[in-house]
Amino acid sequence: MSLAKERAEALLRTIIDPHTDLDLVSGGSVKGVGADGDRIAVDILLPYPALSWQSTLAELVRQTLVADAAISAATVNVGCRVFAHRVQKELTPMPNVKNIIAVASGKGGVGKSTTAANLALALQAEGATVGILDADIYGPSQPRMMGVHGKPDSTDGKSLEPKYAHGVQVMSIGFLVEEDTPMIWRGPMVTQALQQLLNDTRWVDLDYLIIDLPPGTGDIQLTLCQRVPVSGSVIVTTPQDIALLDARKALRMFEKVEVPVLGIVENMALHTCSQCGHSEHIFGAGGGARMSADYGVPLLGSLPLSMHIREEADGGTPTVAASPDSAAADSYRQIARRVAARLSLQARNKKIAFPNIVIQET
Repeated sequence: MSLAKERAEALLRTIIDPHTDLDLVSGGSVKGVGADGDRIAVDILLPYPALSWQSTLAELVRQTLVADAAISAATVNVGCRVFAHRVQKELTPMPNVKNIIAVASGKGGVGKSTTAANLALALQAEGATVGILDADIYGPSQPRMMGVHGKPDSTDGKSLEPKYAHGVQVMSIGFLVEEDTPMIWRGPMVTQALQQLLNDTRWVDLDYLIIDLPPGTGDIQLTLCQRVPVSGSVIVTTPQDIALLDARKALRMFEKVEVPVLGIVENMALHTCSQCGHSEHIFGAGGGARMSADYGVPLLGSLPLSMHIREEADGGTPTVAASPDSAAADSYRQIARRVAARLSLQARNKKIAFPNIVIQET
């Protein structure tokens, strides 16, 4: 092995991926290191979508390598590929859906649906193919938030075609009933409706399906955890103690049913006055960090209490789509990369990776 290649491989172990908190080698992202004298070529394949971060990483790696005296030049290629990951025991992955991620809160009013919509849009902006399922049968929000309405098409009279909004595939009970029609259903009907929406929708080659759960830990949540092949979950909370109480219950529920909790999103963490610029923690400070420390689950990021985020979601174009260059949109993209990166650390689902092979005597 040449000195330049030896030094390059050692240096790659010093570069920490901020989304996985692992170095590039330990995280399995380095696919090849080549040397031509003192010139180095490195191929990196991230196991999660990171379109807006690829060039930043490539330049960081290049600068790290050429700073070494043994290396005169470095070429760095960075790509991304999403893999399917393991689901709960005895459940079979859905066709055309690599990974299902549940977004839960335990408590209503913490901005879970807004976070779910922006998370889906951020993953799509980072290069993934994404869908979002509105699992709140009693109070569907995604049709209004994603700005799409009308009954879904059905080409065969049995299955439903997802709606498309801002490049994301969307399905909701809100497409099948009027916006002001109450769903006066008991639990069994609600859980059946959720399963039909999930299984009867013709999702098209999704890397991620985001499920926007209703608040609480009742029938719908239990059905999802026991009957739907979920790869991971995200808990949304505010820093307020009352919200954190219910968020902890949601987290413990996922632990009990063996669905990995990928992390916590702290919403409405800080408000900055648009008139005077004064900032304050209206709902308290540090709640998400304390919950993260108590349960050993990553704090994926904090989001502000912002009138613009609320207005853009109410207007049918969430922040990541409406203001892609804003600080809030950048926060959502960082959170999306961390969600996908944390999921990439889970075991892969071999049932999708390899076809079934049947040997018959003829």
